[in-house]
Amino acid sequence: MQNKADKAILTNSKVLVTGGAGFIGSNLIEKLISQDNHVKCLDDFSTGKMRNIEQFLGHPNFALIEGDIRNLDTCMFACKDVDIVLHQAALGSVPRSIKDPVTTNQVNIDGFLNMLVASRDNNVKRFVYAASSSTYGDSAELPKVEEKIGNPLSPYAITKYVNELYAKVFGNLYGLETIGLRYFNVFGKNQNPDGAYAAVFPKFIKALINHEAPLIHGDGTQSRDFTYIANVVQANELAATTTNKDAINTVFNIAYGENNSLNDLTERLISRLSVYDPEIANIKPVYGPERTGDIKDSLASVEKAMRILEYNPKYDVHKGLEIAIEWYYNDLK
Repeated sequence: MQNKADKAILTNSKVLVTGGAGFIGSNLIEKLISQDNHVKCLDDFSTGKMRNIEQFLGHPNFALIEGDIRNLDTCMFACKDVDIVLHQAALGSVPRSIKDPVTTNQVNIDGFLNMLVASRDNNVKRFVYAASSSTYGDSAELPKVEEKIGNPLSPYAITKYVNELYAKVFGNLYGLETIGLRYFNVFGKNQNPDGAYAAVFPKFIKALINHEAPLIHGDGTQSRDFTYIANVVQANELAATTTNKDAINTVFNIAYGENNSLNDLTERLISRLSVYDPEIANIKPVYGPERTGDIKDSLASVEKAMRILEYNPKYDVHKGLEIAIEWYYNDLK
C-alpha cells in the first residue's frame, strides 16, 4: 500500500487503466480513485483478479469494462471520453513467452496496437505504457541506460521492444503523445504469488509462510533492481502529467537504482518474516538450474527519469519490503 503522504500528482482527470485488475493496474487505480479521478478499468481477468478491484465496485468514479485488448471494438469503447490511458495490460513472464510465444505476441503486440489505434481515434491526450527492462536483452552494460540495448533473449522481450517502436511511430505519424516506462522487477501489494509464472518476490514469501524452501534458479548471485510499487505509481502519474516536451515519445527506466542478489533478497525475506513466525528463520533456499532467457544482472540508471520527469523514488528495497511483507503475511495467513 502506498503511504498516505505520497504526493497527489494526477487529479481530476478521466483515466483508463488497462490490466486494471492486475498487480500494477490495481495499485494505480487505488491511488487515482483517492485523488478524484474518474477511472475506467479494462481487464479480461486472464491474469488479473477481481479481488484486487472489488473495493472500487460501486464507487461513482469507477467503471469496470470486462474485455480483451485483442478486440479492437472493445478498445474503442474503453477509450471513449478518456483523457489519459495508462496501459498495463500484457501477458507477462519470460518463461511463459518461451512456452507460448503465439499468445504472448497476440496480447502484447496485437493488443498494444489496438490500444494505440483506439487512443488515436478517440483523441486521447496521453498514452503511458508499461515497457520492460527485458528490452536490454544480452547487454552486459551496467547500469542500464535507455539508449543502449542489446539483443532480446525471449519472445516477451521482443514484444515489449516492438511496443516501443509502435509507440514512437504513432507519435511521429499521428501526434499521439506516448511515454514508455521500462519497469524493473516491481514488487508489492496485490502481486499474485500463485501459478507457474509467479514473480520471485510473492512466490518466495508464500513458500516461506508455508514453511517451504524457496527455489532459486542458478546460484543466487544474479542481481535485480527490485522496485517497490509506489515508485511505479509515482512514475505513471508523472508521465501522465508532465509538460516537458522532452518526455514525449520516449522511454524511461523506472526503478530505484540499486541492485540486490537473489541470495540477499531471500535472506532479507527470511529475516523479516521471522518476526511473525520464528520457525521461518530455519528455512534455507534450494537451488535449481538456471532458467532459459534470464539475464545475470540488472541495474537501472534512473537519471533520465529524474531529470525529465522529475521522478523521485522514495522507497528502496528495504522500506518496500517492510510494507509488502506485512501486507502479504496478513493476506496469506
